[in-house]
Amino acid sequence: MSTTLVHEGADLRTRTRTGQRVVVMTMGALHEGHATLIRTARERAGEDGEVVVTVFVNPLQFGAGEDLDRYPRTLDADLKIAEQAGADLVFAPSADEVYPGGEPQVRITAGPMGERLEGAARPGHFDGMLTVVAKLLHLTRADVALFGQKDAQQLALIRRMARDLNFDVEIGAVPTVREPDGLALSSRNRYLSPEERRSALALSRALFAGRDRHAAQEALRARAAEIPTTRARARALDRIGESRAAADAHAVASPGGPAAILAAARHVLDEAARARPPVKLDYIALVDPSDFTDVADGFEGEAVLALAARVGTTRLIDNLPLTFGARP
Repeated sequence: MSTTLVHEGADLRTRTRTGQRVVVMTMGALHEGHATLIRTARERAGEDGEVVVTVFVNPLQFGAGEDLDRYPRTLDADLKIAEQAGADLVFAPSADEVYPGGEPQVRITAGPMGERLEGAARPGHFDGMLTVVAKLLHLTRADVALFGQKDAQQLALIRRMARDLNFDVEIGAVPTVREPDGLALSSRNRYLSPEERRSALALSRALFAGRDRHAAQEALRARAAEIPTTRARARALDRIGESRAAADAHAVASPGGPAAILAAARHVLDEAARARPPVKLDYIALVDPSDFTDVADGFEGEAVLALAARVGTTRLIDNLPLTFGARP
């Protein structure tokens, strides 16, 4: 199929369509992670629907000293990737098209959730992100918009904006795409030298260590729930040879929970901080995706283990979803 490149919102408004319009928003420099989003959008739109990929480097979400000027602009290559993945259109507006008359005086504010983690590290970033997402939703008149789970806090805020401000659009999520060695795909990976890239693998290793600790805790909790967890019962089980059940009961009674998961991840990051080049941790947190507050002991439901770190001059983020408690 041939993908059409358009630069003005009017070109989208005048198009005839019968099915849903599914939009994938990007800042360009497309990679396999974006291609996965586009292919998912193609499946969702079907033959009668329309897939639109937006390419716009949004100046509002870059703070002082960040990489706006060096952010890669690769529109020709982006168009090829979008076409191969099944996009009908690439919408690449100018700054004047998105912000006629200059930077908008009225903007969307991310609120308290936008001040945590990434928001604390990059003040104003989420206000700028939500403002441009709102603008692009209006310009594209999307029925569905798909976003990657790698930007977990961004995804949570977009969903909250759509709900709180009654946007008539479905916000969907697509799992993080990783390299075979575990590194999450990102447009910023191209900034890494070979040595820095090796060090950067500590981010995913830390998340996997936390995930493994969580899985062990959940398995222990599930098995221990099948027996009384009193010490007397554990000793009795041990005497009759059920040593694993006894160990499970003891382990569940021992310190664990979110603190143990974070400790497992931090152990990997502490070692990476001594590597050459070092990984400089910004934050690591285990949060409730509904508001990005820290989860407490006894938490049940969906959570996100999220981190950010700098390798050389490149700042990277990554996360993994975790589920606490028995699921129906």
